[in-house]
Amino acid sequence: MAARSLWAVRRRLQHLLASVAASDGRGCLHPFSTATQRTAGEDCSSEDPPDELGPSLAERALKLKAVKLEKEVQDLTVRYQRALADGENIRRRTQRCVEDAKIFGIQSFCKDLVEVADILEKTTESISEETEPGDQKLSLEKIFRGLSLLEAKLKSVFAKHGLEKMTPIGDKYDPHEHELICHVPAGVGVQPGTVALVRQDGYKLHGRTIRLAQVEVAVESQRRL
Repeated sequence: MAARSLWAVRRRLQHLLASVAASDGRGCLHPFSTATQRTAGEDCSSEDPPDELGPSLAERALKLKAVKLEKEVQDLTVRYQRALADGENIRRRTQRCVEDAKIFGIQSFCKDLVEVADILEKTTESISEETEPGDQKLSLEKIFRGLSLLEAKLKSVFAKHGLEKMTPIGDKYDPHEHELICHVPAGVGVQPGTVALVRQDGYKLHGRTIRLAQVEVAVESQRRL
């Protein structure tokens, strides 16, 4: 840029000298004017920036731009690699969490069931140690108390974890909740198409059926003529 500015200043000086020579006439100053023009021309030709200057600046600009772009590419490459590494770490952690959820998802339920096992074990030990061989009535009472306590604890555990026993007697038959065992004639007060008897209880976990209830469904009895 400095060379181009210097060249422009010299061009302006050359035009100024030429205008002064033209205004003085063709006298003795004419050789001076010609010499001046020649000198100015020589100066102009000698001081003109070479053609290599333009391409040299352009090449420098391109090189600087190339270096800048290369740095940006390197930066983007590093960011991309980091993003890939972070994504892989997240995938591994998520997979580990899913596996842990599958393995330890029933940990709380199992912990509560251990208490039920403790009750059953204590009841069995109490009956075997304290009951006399001939006292069957006392033995049966202890068994009944132990089983009652065990049943109450089981119901508490089931309710705590959202496990609900279905009581479908009198409900309309639903193949999504009931497993039909057989048909029975509808008795008094029993509507046809409803559950008349439950062979095996069904259970729901948080509203989802996990075991169908085995039922007998009432049908309208055929009248004999």
